[in-house]
Amino acid sequence: MAAPKFAPVSVTDVVRTYESPEYVPEAWSPDRPAEIRGRQPEGARLGYQGPDQGYVLSLSERFRDKIVATAGESVNDAIRGCINIALRRASLFGRAPVVHDLTIAFTIWGWLDAAAAPDLVARRSALFEGVANTNHHYTQGRLIADLVPESTLRLTPDSAKSAYAGGTWRELTGA
Repeated sequence: MAAPKFAPVSVTDVVRTYESPEYVPEAWSPDRPAEIRGRQPEGARLGYQGPDQGYVLSLSERFRDKIVATAGESVNDAIRGCINIALRRASLFGRAPVVHDLTIAFTIWGWLDAAAAPDLVARRSALFEGVANTNHHYTQGRLIADLVPESTLRLTPDSAKSAYAGGTWRELTGA
């Protein structure tokens, strides 16, 4: 690296130049025992991989006061079930979760609607019950995410709201 002109340099100093190291290590290769070769595996109970998925926990707390849960329903169950849907949508686009992923998930299941259809409330009550306890209901949470058709996940938040308002919750949720 060059020194500035004002830096004192002795005339007798040896000018430094680049020197190769005496030992050049081997090229790195993925040879660890748990290294994944190729793409992420897909299958039952493996979920949907994507970057920065933990951010969805922070985003979901912004919806806590907006969620309309009826008697017998849990806001925590609603959040956990919709987090699974949001993560699936985010991974579909190969990015971290954003607020729109959760907006679509909460909208299609009627969690943001105080006047949700009674048959929708009955279906989601049965489906989301206990999902917040991921130790015992992990598979049930995966089922909620897997139910939603890919065509719904590709909708914009406005399109999902208009489709939900049109009474097509069964097509949107796959239930």
